[in-house]
Formats: sequence, structure tokens, C-alpha cells
Amino acid sequence: MQGLSEHDLKKDATTLAGTTILGTLVVIFDYSMKFSGLKIPFPWLPLVLKFDFTGVPIVLSLLLFGLTSGTTTSSVAFLAILARSGDLVGAAMKALAEFSTILGMTFAIKLSKKNTKITKISSLILGVSSRSIIMVFANLIIFPQMAAILTSLLIVVFNVIQGSISIVSGYFLYNIIARKTSFLTLKNERFESAKDVK
Repeated sequence: MQGLSEHDLKKDATTLAGTTILGTLVVIFDYSMKFSGLKIPFPWLPLVLKFDFTGVPIVLSLLLFGLTSGTTTSSVAFLAILARSGDLVGAAMKALAEFSTILGMTFAIKLSKKNTKITKISSLILGVSSRSIIMVFANLIIFPQMAAILTSLLIVVFNVIQGSISIVSGYFLYNIIARKTSFLTLKNERFESAKDVK
């Protein structure tokens, strides 16, 4: 701990606590929506793809605490789904979808370096694009090639909608938290330095 200022210690403690809370929310959202039947089936692939809000706390963890926190909560999603379902592929695909969303958002935040409307719009575009492209390729690798090719357009449509839900909801909650609390002054550096991105 030598060399860390009080500011850094407070920031690290806040990040750890916040990431833990948001990781817990990921589990709560996944389990509650699954067992309550509230997940909304994607009309054209209802048995495979369902809309949910698991990605919202993952996006929020990125916005509040950075990419490391977002990666952690994405990993929590993988472990929670795997523990609940025993489906390694399904859990990995869901975690990859959410991680690829925040990865695209991170590049947009790094490029703009300020928390502006342009940042929000560009992070929505890059987040959704990153998610859609990565998930099409992931499906081509995992599933029979012809079936994956035929469903690629549907996968893109689903991921554009699901990614938009996660990002827009995440920004909505972030803005509420930013207006209501003062601790976010510790996090505003994210938009100026994007130091979590190497």
C-alpha cells in the first residue's frame, strides 16, 4: 500500500465496493428474470435468444469504475449463468456479448475523452457494433456453419436491440447517480484519461 495517497485508497475502496454491488446485481437480474419468466423471447429465434437486463449493471460498472470493473462483472455473469444452467457455451456467449459491448464503449470513451453527448452516441454505436460483429463470428465458430450464416442477420438484429437496451439504460442510471451523489467526482477521470485501456 506504500506510495498510495488517501485519494487513491478511497478510490480503490469505492471501486471494489461498487464492483461487488454491481456484480451482485448481475446475479440477481439473471436469476430473477430467468425463474420469473420475465425474459422476453426474440420473436424469430425464441428458444435461443431472449432479452434481459443483465447487461445494465455491466455497462454501469464500466461507466462508474472503468473497464476492469466491467470485465469483472462480465465474468460474474458467466459464472452465475454457468452455475444456474450448467450450460458452458450459453454462459460464455452471454458473457462475451456483454463484454464486447463495453469493449466497444471503452474505445469510444477513450477517443472522445470527455463525458459529452457525442461520447454517449459514439459509445452506443461502437458498443452495439462491437457486440454484433463479435457475436456473429462467435456463432460461426460454435454452431454449424450454414445454420450460423442463415441466422447471422437475426443475430445482428437481436444484438443491436439488446446492446442498445443495456447501454441506454446504463447511461440513464449513470446520469441519475451522477446528479444525486458526489463520489463520482473520483470517476470523471475515466473520460479524460481512459487509463483502464492499455
